[in-house]
Order: sequence, then structure tokens, then C-alpha cells
Amino acid sequence: MEKFSTITREELKKKMNEGGDFVLIDVLGAMSYAERHLPGAISIPGNDENFVAEAEKALGGDKSKEVIVYCGSFSCQASPAAAGKLADAGFTNVVDFEGGLADWEEAGYSFEGE
Repeated sequence: MEKFSTITREELKKKMNEGGDFVLIDVLGAMSYAERHLPGAISIPGNDENFVAEAEKALGGDKSKEVIVYCGSFSCQASPAAAGKLADAGFTNVVDFEGGLADWEEAGYSFEGE
């Protein structure tokens, strides 16, 4: 069984619109993040050796707070890998937005950084 759940773009958009209490993490590299990212997302590259520590800092040390990670697309493995790392580190409310940037763009939703 997966140690984290997934979210659709519609569910994520609704959560954003309602001002949900969660941290959204772009796990792609800094250059990708600078180009464009989902509104309100912070950049913590999933392959960064300090990824878990940085995520914990972003959540104010609260491992029960909801954290949503995403990468480039359904075929991108960076966000499931990052979600797994967080779950393994004891984070209890980890969600992977599997569709990532491509899925978000397909829906016509806007980005920051463009």
C-alpha cells in the first residue's frame, strides 16, 4: 500500500481557491521553478540531499500538516519519489499531485513565474 495519497488537478485547484492549510512543493529543479510553477508553490528539489529537512522546515516542524508535492507530468517520477521520502521520514499527510505542470497546463490554469 502507498504511504501517501494522490490528488487531481480539480481537487488541488479547489483546495487553493478555498485557501486550504497545506504546503505545496515543486520538487523539480530551481531553473524549472523559476520558469513556471503552480501558484503558491515553494521550490525544494526532490533530489536535494536536504529535501526532507527543508520540507520539515517549510511545514514549521509539523509532520502532520498536509504537504502536496508535484513535478512535471504523470510520467515524471520525481514527485512520487519525493512523497515516498517524506512518508518514510514520518510525515503523515503526504499527497502527490501526479499530473504536475503538464496536467495543470492542460486544464488552462495559470502559473507563477512565467
